[in-house]
Amino acid sequence: MLSPKKTKFRKQHRGRMRGNASRGNTIIFGEYALQATEPTWLTSRQIEATRRTITRYVKRGGKLWIRVFPDKPVTARPAETRMGSGKGSPEYWVAVIKPGHVIFEIAGVPQNIAQQAMHLASYKLPIKTKFVIKDAIK
Repeated sequence: MLSPKKTKFRKQHRGRMRGNASRGNTIIFGEYALQATEPTWLTSRQIEATRRTITRYVKRGGKLWIRVFPDKPVTARPAETRMGSGKGSPEYWVAVIKPGHVIFEIAGVPQNIAQQAMHLASYKLPIKTKFVIKDAIK
Protein backbone atom coordinates (compact mmCIF):
# COMPACT_ATOMS: atom_id res chain seq x y z
CA MET A 1 0.00 0.00 0.00
CA LEU A 2 1.07 3.54 -0.65
CA SER A 3 1.78 5.78 2.35
CA PRO A 4 4.23 8.56 3.16
CA LYS A 5 7.57 7.61 4.70
CA LYS A 6 7.49 10.60 7.03
CA THR A 7 5.09 13.46 7.75
CA LYS A 8 5.47 16.72 9.62
CA PHE A 9 2.27 16.15 11.61
CA ARG A 10 0.57 12.84 12.52
CA LYS A 11 -3.02 14.05 12.21
CA GLN A 12 -4.85 16.43 9.85
CA HIS A 13 -8.19 18.16 9.70
CA ARG A 14 -10.75 16.67 7.33
CA GLY A 15 -10.99 19.69 5.03
CA ARG A 16 -13.47 20.26 2.20
CA MET A 17 -13.56 19.19 -1.44
CA ARG A 18 -15.05 22.21 -3.16
CA GLY A 19 -14.55 23.15 -6.79
CA ASN A 20 -12.73 21.46 -9.64
CA ALA A 21 -9.10 20.35 -9.85
CA SER A 22 -6.89 23.22 -10.97
CA ARG A 23 -3.76 21.04 -11.02
CA GLY A 24 -3.28 17.50 -12.23
CA ASN A 25 -6.16 17.84 -14.68
CA THR A 26 -4.25 17.26 -17.93
CA ILE A 27 -2.45 14.25 -19.39
CA ILE A 28 1.29 14.74 -18.93
CA PHE A 29 3.02 11.35 -19.27
CA GLY A 30 0.86 8.89 -21.22
CA GLU A 31 -1.53 8.80 -24.16
CA TYR A 32 -4.73 7.74 -22.36
CA ALA A 33 -6.01 8.50 -18.87
CA LEU A 34 -8.72 7.88 -16.30
CA GLN A 35 -10.17 11.19 -15.06
CA ALA A 36 -12.39 11.72 -12.00
CA THR A 37 -15.76 13.42 -12.47
CA GLU A 38 -16.72 13.53 -8.77
CA PRO A 39 -14.94 14.55 -5.54
CA THR A 40 -13.81 11.80 -3.15
CA TRP A 41 -11.12 10.43 -0.89
CA LEU A 42 -9.26 7.56 -2.58
CA THR A 43 -7.71 5.16 -0.10
CA SER A 44 -4.35 3.52 -0.73
CA ARG A 45 -6.15 0.16 -0.98
CA GLN A 46 -8.44 1.44 -3.75
CA ILE A 47 -5.48 2.86 -5.67
CA GLU A 48 -3.59 -0.44 -5.40
CA ALA A 49 -6.61 -2.54 -6.44
CA THR A 50 -7.14 -0.30 -9.48
CA ARG A 51 -3.45 -0.50 -10.42
CA ARG A 52 -3.54 -4.30 -10.27
CA THR A 53 -6.63 -4.43 -12.46
CA ILE A 54 -5.04 -2.27 -15.16
CA THR A 55 -1.70 -4.11 -15.19
CA ARG A 56 -3.44 -7.50 -15.32
CA TYR A 57 -5.61 -6.52 -18.26
CA VAL A 58 -2.77 -5.09 -20.35
CA LYS A 59 -0.72 -8.20 -19.48
CA ARG A 60 2.02 -5.99 -18.01
CA GLY A 61 2.44 -4.26 -21.36
CA GLY A 62 2.84 -0.53 -21.83
CA LYS A 63 3.67 1.93 -19.09
CA LEU A 64 1.34 2.98 -16.26
CA TRP A 65 1.57 6.18 -14.22
CA ILE A 66 -0.27 6.69 -10.93
CA ARG A 67 -0.93 10.43 -10.73
CA VAL A 68 -2.29 10.49 -7.15
CA PHE A 69 -0.62 9.77 -3.82
CA PRO A 70 -2.36 9.15 -0.49
CA ASP A 71 -0.77 11.74 1.81
CA LYS A 72 -3.70 12.55 4.11
CA PRO A 73 -4.10 10.49 7.31
CA VAL A 74 -7.62 9.47 8.32
CA THR A 75 -8.14 8.80 12.01
CA ALA A 76 -10.66 6.46 13.63
CA ARG A 77 -11.72 5.81 17.20
CA PRO A 78 -11.92 2.25 18.54
CA ALA A 79 -15.40 0.73 18.58
CA GLU A 80 -17.52 1.19 21.72
CA THR A 81 -15.38 3.86 23.35
CA ARG A 82 -16.81 6.78 25.26
CA MET A 83 -16.88 10.32 23.92
CA GLY A 84 -13.98 12.62 24.72
CA SER A 85 -10.36 11.72 25.38
CA GLY A 86 -9.11 13.23 22.12
CA LYS A 87 -8.86 12.33 18.47
CA GLY A 88 -8.32 8.76 17.31
CA SER A 89 -5.11 7.37 15.91
CA PRO A 90 -4.34 7.37 12.15
CA GLU A 91 -5.88 4.27 10.54
CA TYR A 92 -5.27 4.67 6.79
CA TRP A 93 -4.16 7.14 4.14
CA VAL A 94 -6.21 8.86 1.45
CA ALA A 95 -5.62 11.02 -1.62
CA VAL A 96 -8.01 13.97 -1.97
CA ILE A 97 -9.55 13.88 -5.47
CA LYS A 98 -11.49 16.74 -7.03
CA PRO A 99 -13.50 16.58 -10.27
CA GLY A 100 -11.22 16.73 -13.30
CA HIS A 101 -8.20 15.17 -11.60
CA VAL A 102 -6.30 12.60 -13.71
CA ILE A 103 -5.84 9.47 -11.60
CA PHE A 104 -4.08 7.02 -13.93
CA GLU A 105 -2.27 7.40 -17.26
CA ILE A 106 -1.19 4.68 -19.66
CA ALA A 107 0.93 4.56 -22.83
CA GLY A 108 2.35 1.92 -25.15
CA VAL A 109 -0.88 -0.01 -25.70
CA PRO A 110 -3.60 0.26 -28.39
CA GLN A 111 -6.55 2.54 -27.64
CA ASN A 112 -9.13 -0.25 -27.41
CA ILE A 113 -7.05 -2.16 -24.84
CA ALA A 114 -6.38 1.02 -22.83
CA GLN A 115 -10.08 1.91 -22.89
CA GLN A 116 -11.17 -1.55 -21.73
CA ALA A 117 -8.49 -1.59 -18.99
CA MET A 118 -9.64 1.79 -17.67
CA HIS A 119 -13.28 0.66 -17.85
CA LEU A 120 -12.50 -2.38 -15.68
CA ALA A 121 -10.42 -0.21 -13.36
CA SER A 122 -13.31 2.22 -12.85
CA TYR A 123 -15.25 -0.54 -11.06
CA LYS A 124 -12.64 -0.50 -8.31
CA LEU A 125 -13.14 3.21 -7.62
CA PRO A 126 -15.95 4.75 -5.53
CA ILE A 127 -16.63 7.54 -8.07
CA LYS A 128 -17.67 8.08 -11.67
CA THR A 129 -14.74 8.46 -14.04
CA LYS A 130 -14.18 9.03 -17.73
CA PHE A 131 -11.66 7.78 -20.26
CA VAL A 132 -9.72 10.60 -21.90
CA ILE A 133 -7.22 10.77 -24.76
CA LYS A 134 -4.25 13.14 -24.89
CA ASP A 135 -5.00 16.50 -26.56
CA ALA A 136 -8.72 15.81 -26.14
CA ILE A 137 -8.87 17.49 -22.70
CA LYS A 138 -9.72 21.16 -22.95
